[in-house]
Amino acid sequence: MEIGSLLAIAMTVTVLAVMIRPYRPEIAIWLSVITGLIIIWKVLPYINFLVKTLTDITAMANAGSIYFTTVLKVVGIAYLAGFGAEICRDAGEGATASKLELAGKVLILLTALPVLIAVLETVSRFLK
Repeated sequence: MEIGSLLAIAMTVTVLAVMIRPYRPEIAIWLSVITGLIIIWKVLPYINFLVKTLTDITAMANAGSIYFTTVLKVVGIAYLAGFGAEICRDAGEGATASKLELAGKVLILLTALPVLIAVLETVSRFLK
């Protein structure tokens, strides 16, 4: 799969959604949601390969898996919040999109908190 096929899918659905939106906005929204899910579905094998490769590299480098897991969670939260916010914006719900993005940022900070605490403890030990 190449970016060209994903671009073709996205552009085709975008044109259809723009044409349909004035007459049936609910169908245009569903087209957008389904297309987003199809694109994610097509990219999942690459994401799986990337995660496996990075996991192997982390294991070879004897790096703490807690840091790698945290980074993956943060990236996942960011992508999901962004995807959901864009769907909300497509539906004309900008306020809901902003709140979803805020929730994503709060969850990212909460997820990264153990790593931040570990870094601060390490810096504190060096300063003593």
